[in-house]
Amino acid sequence: MTIEWAEKYRPKSLKEIVGNNAAIKELHEWAVQWESGNPKERAVILYGRAGIGKTSAAHALAYTMNWSAIELNASDKRTADIIQKIAGSASQMQSFKDRKRLIILDEADNIHGTYDKGGMQAIKEVIKNTRHPIILIANEYRNYKNRSRDLSMVFKGLHKPISFRAVSTSIIRVLKRICEKEGIDYEMDALEKIESRANGDLRSAINDLQAIGQGRTYISVEDVITASRDSKVQVFNALKKVFKGTDIKSALNETYLLDETPEDFILWIDANLPKQYSIEDTSTGYNYLSKADIFLGRVHKQPQPNYRMWRYASALMTCGTVVAKSQKYSDFVKYVSPWQIKSEKEKFDKKIRNSIAKKIGKHCIVSLEYARTLIPFFKILIKNKKYSVNISAEINLDLDEIAFLMESKSSSKKVQKLYKSAQELIEKEKEKKQSVDLNREGKVGEPKATNERSKPVKSDKENQKTQKSLFDF
Repeated sequence: MTIEWAEKYRPKSLKEIVGNNAAIKELHEWAVQWESGNPKERAVILYGRAGIGKTSAAHALAYTMNWSAIELNASDKRTADIIQKIAGSASQMQSFKDRKRLIILDEADNIHGTYDKGGMQAIKEVIKNTRHPIILIANEYRNYKNRSRDLSMVFKGLHKPISFRAVSTSIIRVLKRICEKEGIDYEMDALEKIESRANGDLRSAINDLQAIGQGRTYISVEDVITASRDSKVQVFNALKKVFKGTDIKSALNETYLLDETPEDFILWIDANLPKQYSIEDTSTGYNYLSKADIFLGRVHKQPQPNYRMWRYASALMTCGTVVAKSQKYSDFVKYVSPWQIKSEKEKFDKKIRNSIAKKIGKHCIVSLEYARTLIPFFKILIKNKKYSVNISAEINLDLDEIAFLMESKSSSKKVQKLYKSAQELIEKEKEKKQSVDLNREGKVGEPKATNERSKPVKSDKENQKTQKSLFDF
């Protein structure tokens, strides 16, 4: 049986963890406090993107401190009763020889909905009453859309937050160590190629290294490029069968040969469907994809994953897309990776975010770094009809910036309408300013009537007070 290298080379102790030194130091200091008594912060929340070593750090801490570890993860039932029964009892029980138990709750930000009803509240009670250290692990620490899932607020005053970040240089060091252990010589450029493809995900990088290097004694750059190319060629051939063929059995058999899970292949179909089909056929195709997605969601609904659901999902996404077409599509289409689209969107979003931050910083006279922290509040304000037009005009937001803050598309009617209203307000303000300037110079208008002259004229200072600024809202 082949052991996954990500598990085989998982760090045992904190000393073996590469990268995130500040986070590891904080985590260890918190653990030491438990040895000398019950600290004020009974739990820590380790947060950051997937695959950067949060769960490994939790288990390494248990090993380093000579604690036993109890873990609940995404495949476990997360009802309040289960959490109280497992984590609650564990947090109160004295372990053998007064040894601490470390309670690890992975994917804590995914406890929501009717399936996990009462789960968050149950965890709060466990943390309040625990005699043992608790670690919550999450990808997202804050959630401005849904406050009931905002861990910073739900567990306020009960925890210590520790951020984990992706560190590319650390990935290279880990890959080199694994190659040495496995007796594999390598070109440095090959490891750098694997690291760049992983995009900060250490687990993904190790999986790629195993896929390329297992059974070899040497890895070259060409090996990495060829492995990537072979994988894509297989997917592209399957997409051709789905989009251009009419034989559903042949298309389905092709997908079964892929080195891709149905959860990944549905993303490939989703990304390329509108590039190949007409609007009507695309709509029909997405209808089948949505049904397939329901079955994919059921895979992890049980305490243990039910992978039989993959068969139904594969049939719906593949055969459904084949029969969705009302005409033959023979034109050449360059298929794209769903992750390429995601990467391009992330770059675009980053550019828009920085552009908005610059405008906020200039208007509010604050640093760019601080202005970025204000963006979530502007997202809330711009969705309020009372303030949206004034805010958009005040900092002169363009169409894409409004769409980003409203979390919508720039082509949507509500975004277009708001942009138009903001531009009209800007023009009115310009005209008003020009009129005031010209009146001051005495170039426009006739002398006012006596009764008008007798009225006291407001000073510029008084006029400014009547105008609302962004922070008057």
